Amino acid sequence: MNQFESKLPQVGTSIFTEMSVMANQYKAINLSQGFPEFDTPDFLKSKVSELIEEGFNQYAPSSGMPDLLEQIGLLVERYYAVKLNPAETITVTSGATEAIWVAIQTIVKQGDEVIVFDPAYDSYEPSIEMAGGRCVHIPLHAPDYQIDWEQVKKAINSKTRAIIINSPHNPTGTLLRHEDMLLLQEIILAHKLYLISDEVYEFITFDGERHESVLRYPQLFERAFVISSFGKTFHCTGWKLGYCCAPKALTAEFRKIHQFVTFSSFTPAQLGIAKMLENHPEHISELKNFYQQKRDHLVRALQASRFKLLSSKGTYFVLVDYSEISSLDDRQFCHWLTQEIGVAAIPLSPFYQTSPDEKIVRLCFAKNDDTLQAAADKLCRL
Repeated sequence: MNQFESKLPQVGTSIFTEMSVMANQYKAINLSQGFPEFDTPDFLKSKVSELIEEGFNQYAPSSGMPDLLEQIGLLVERYYAVKLNPAETITVTSGATEAIWVAIQTIVKQGDEVIVFDPAYDSYEPSIEMAGGRCVHIPLHAPDYQIDWEQVKKAINSKTRAIIINSPHNPTGTLLRHEDMLLLQEIILAHKLYLISDEVYEFITFDGERHESVLRYPQLFERAFVISSFGKTFHCTGWKLGYCCAPKALTAEFRKIHQFVTFSSFTPAQLGIAKMLENHPEHISELKNFYQQKRDHLVRALQASRFKLLSSKGTYFVLVDYSEISSLDDRQFCHWLTQEIGVAAIPLSPFYQTSPDEKIVRLCFAKNDDTLQAAADKLCRL
């Protein structure tokens, strides 16, 4: 075992696990890991229980239960005005992270380069490395975290295979605009690249902002994998259920790999979510207001603090600048905040290849109002 060579020598415990363990250890209010404190809708829970009792407990088709594929197709048509053939272009996966991994394995070969934008979700780079590829990191900077498309063009070479985008963006809460999508489309088509679009927070945008899904751009979609999450949409992150939309040819290749990763995902949950989409479409349409109220509650509660709050246009995260409070780096500050103040947050440095010298951490507001208020009371005392 002393001679064993790790395939991911730089990878250790994720920052999410690290901070949640600390939150439990010090009994801190956990605004670090991005999971809802409130429960899954009653209709969905009872429907899944009924389906289990009725015996829907065996393998689903690898691509997904037909009822769910049909409802996803209708959802895509309703929100993005595009009609897909679900049987050929939609695949249900065991969470969005699996879909991201499979999409990367589908297109990335030994020696390929993939452009990612830092701060980036921590699963991207290991997945690319395991496919034999290399990440090319383009950093985004506070306060707006906007992509410099000229910098993207300069990063492209003969080895560039794909670009990964994430909007609404975790951890910054920013959105890609229509102008961004047109520039991205121009680059993808000109260089014949592929695109992986992480859209797990697609239904959580604020202040009247529209989510610019790749599905709205037919030419762009022809070279793309669009990845979504039911866990985010229905407050059931522990069910690990997501899906990937891609054109027919890319879907066929995606499914070849997917079948050897999880083969199929939890059957009762697939059927329960299909019924939820059919009978309670209002749940999704109400998400924006639901989470905007959470964001606004936390923002108001922190107005008296010494934190500088950055704008959050989507997701269930808000960034706060603590430069007037401490000179510690962001990881040390999050440790101190958890141990001494009793509030757990997430540092941004683990989302970067080379972290900028910025005093910014992420707070999750997918919590009950009394939890947000209790955390804000503690933070306002700093």
